[in-house]
Amino acid sequence: MPHDINLITTIAAGLGLAMIMGFIASRLRMPPLVGYLVAGIIIGPSTPGYVADVALAGQLAEIGVMLLMFGVGLHFSMDDLLAVKRIAVPGAIVQIAVATAMGMGVAIWLWDWSLGAGLVFGLALSVASTVVLLRALEARGVLDSVNGQIAVGWLVVEDLIMVLVLVLLPPMAGLLGGKVDEAAQGAAAAGTSVWLTIGITLAKVAAFIGLMLVVGRKVFPMLLWQVARTGSRELFTLCVVAAAVGVAYGSAKLFDVSFALGAFFAGMMMRESEYSHRAADESLPLRDAFAVLFFVSVGMLFDPQVLLDEPLKVLAVAAIIIVGKTVAAMALVLAFRYPLNTALTVGASLAQIGEFSFILAGLGVALGLLPVEGQSLILAGALISIALNSVVFSAISPLQNWLRKHSELARKLEARTDPLAELPMSTDQAQLTGQVVLVGYGRVGRLIARALREQEIAYVVAEQNREIVERLRGRGVAAVCGDAADPAVLIQAHIHRAGTLVIATPDTLKVRKMVETARTLNPGVEILVRSHNEEEAELLSKENIGTVFLGEEQLALGMARHILARHGGGKD
Repeated sequence: MPHDINLITTIAAGLGLAMIMGFIASRLRMPPLVGYLVAGIIIGPSTPGYVADVALAGQLAEIGVMLLMFGVGLHFSMDDLLAVKRIAVPGAIVQIAVATAMGMGVAIWLWDWSLGAGLVFGLALSVASTVVLLRALEARGVLDSVNGQIAVGWLVVEDLIMVLVLVLLPPMAGLLGGKVDEAAQGAAAAGTSVWLTIGITLAKVAAFIGLMLVVGRKVFPMLLWQVARTGSRELFTLCVVAAAVGVAYGSAKLFDVSFALGAFFAGMMMRESEYSHRAADESLPLRDAFAVLFFVSVGMLFDPQVLLDEPLKVLAVAAIIIVGKTVAAMALVLAFRYPLNTALTVGASLAQIGEFSFILAGLGVALGLLPVEGQSLILAGALISIALNSVVFSAISPLQNWLRKHSELARKLEARTDPLAELPMSTDQAQLTGQVVLVGYGRVGRLIARALREQEIAYVVAEQNREIVERLRGRGVAAVCGDAADPAVLIQAHIHRAGTLVIATPDTLKVRKMVETARTLNPGVEILVRSHNEEEAELLSKENIGTVFLGEEQLALGMARHILARHGGGKD
């Protein structure tokens, strides 16, 4: 060949083999991503035959992570992130501490590793893969639900913590028994240098977030608007991709935050634009293609020989990731008085490890802290946990039903007294007759509530997010916390005396259960349902669920009414 084609060969081999193995996995009723991982093992350096360029594959995977996190940011506003901060921040911190302690305990006491090796090993097992989580939540249509928001917010906090760990580990390597970092060698006092590094790191992260909040919220929407005015579709797509990759790269170089975190905040800021939905649609094909390359690159790093050499150690690692982290996360979520379903969803979300684990393991080996065997075990645990993550998610519903049936503790947890699950005794009873019961207080729910307030129409909000319910009660709004598919929640909202039930939640999978409860308790109640697509709206209408409102249809009607009003209703 007249020139180097390693990049083309790696992309062609990775995507082509991933398509074949993903198809085979799908035919075997397994998640396609299992096939992508197997494809990576086949073209990796640990198996005979063609070996793809591992370094290039890793960089392509990083682009995939950037685009995927950018897409998440387009659907995840700062308000959504702040709405789950009270559970996501302490939950992520405690869960990382518990998982790290489990990994350290096994590595130090059972395998006789050093303190530094145990610390790196435990930290690598504590952080989940955002890519895997998003694929799982999107596949089940719960990314925009409260459970999905909590899981994503939890992982964003984990990513922030790992950014600090990756920056602080090199200067602390000497104290932990590894190679002394060059910057640390020049410091006058080790203790002072470490605290100075921590301060600088926190300042950089704070500066990046502040810049994105202050400047990004104005610059990105304006940029999309100017590009959209050109009428060029390819230029618009180029603007979206350039913003995602450019901000991710700039944030890593200037502020030492991860590519993924930088792209995530870029997406959140661009969400302020009216073209955010179009930006998400335009970047979707690229996100899917590069996400496949991410899983292929994970498979390329895996050496199957470790399964034969250290089977018990591999099982221990898998148990910590899939069982230990899941149980710890569930306990934390339940401690915050969230329902069992939320605890199971968050636990399943964290039952895997990914990109940050690989980066941390590689850094640990380079600093002389983590043995090469530890890196192989981490990769084995990642491969097993990623492959089984879909199975873990699929087990949520059956496990929830089994626990309710056989576990007295589970029933007590769900039946325990929760002050937010009941309306305060001080609620004006006059506001609980003929009122509107509003299920969901997201973007649509907030607009409906504002209109009801302006017209002085009484309403009660039923919302799963505890922090939103607390804020509403602080403003004197009648609100109950819980899943409206549970009859107890609608009972607390006094559905039996309501005039209208409005289901404004983005999760329409439980609409039928809500409607069944409402009509059983109040046969005459009027029901309004939000829908996302024409097929779903038509199906709900045929089932006589109630009056169904489709977003695009209502937008068209609103614009038509404006036109008719502007032109006096047309010709006489």
